[in-house]
Amino acid sequence: MISNALYVTLGILALLSLLFRLVVHFLPKETRKKLVLFKNPRNAIWQARAVWAFLASMFKREWTIDDYPIRLSFTSTTEPLRKSRLKPLPWTASVINWSGMAGSANSRQEALAELRRNFDRFKATKPNLPRPGSKVPVGFAASVRVDRHSELEKDFVKRVLDLDWAWISDESTLWDFHEDETNESLTEKIRLTYGVDVSDISTGNLADIFDRISKIKTVPPTPD
Repeated sequence: MISNALYVTLGILALLSLLFRLVVHFLPKETRKKLVLFKNPRNAIWQARAVWAFLASMFKREWTIDDYPIRLSFTSTTEPLRKSRLKPLPWTASVINWSGMAGSANSRQEALAELRRNFDRFKATKPNLPRPGSKVPVGFAASVRVDRHSELEKDFVKRVLDLDWAWISDESTLWDFHEDETNESLTEKIRLTYGVDVSDISTGNLADIFDRISKIKTVPPTPD
C-alpha cells in the first residue's frame, strides 16, 4: 500500500513540473533562449531549479554562489596505473548551465568548498556575473600577451612541447602539458633549447616564460 508521504512527494513533483512548464512558457523569448530544456526527467529537475534560481535572482542586486543552482555528482574512481600528480577526484559540484564553473574534491563538502573558491575568484576578477540559472556560453581565456610572441609560441610548441599545434592563452601553464609531479623536465628542456632559466617561475605561466625568453634572446626559425 502506497504511503501518504509517497502521494505527497508525487504530488509535489507533478506540481513542480507544471510550474516549470508554465514559467518557461511565459518567460520572454530572449530569456527562454538562455535556458536549456531537456526531456530527460533528471535534467528537467535540474532545469526547474535553474528557472527558480533565475526568477529569484530578479529580487536581488548582488549574487553569491548560494544564489546559483548547484548539481552534485559522484563518480567512482580508481588509482592511476603510474605515478602522477593528477589524482582522480570522485565528487564534483557544478553550477547548472554554467560550463566550467565547478569544483572537484574527495568529499561532497570539499567539492562545494572548492566551487565556492572558484566562484569567488571569478567574481573578484570579472565586472559582471551571469544571472543565476541562465545559460552561460563557453568562454576562452584571452591571449593578448601570448600573441605578442607568435613566432616564439610556434617554436616553443614544436621544440619544447613536442606538439604540432597547441592553443595557448595568457592563462596557460607548463602544468597543462604534462602529468609529472614537477615542471623540472620542461624547464630543463627550455634551458637547453633557449639558454634561459625559467625554473623560478613556479606557476609555469607560459606568457611569463615567453616574456623572459624574448628579453634574453631572439628565437631562431623553427625547423620544418
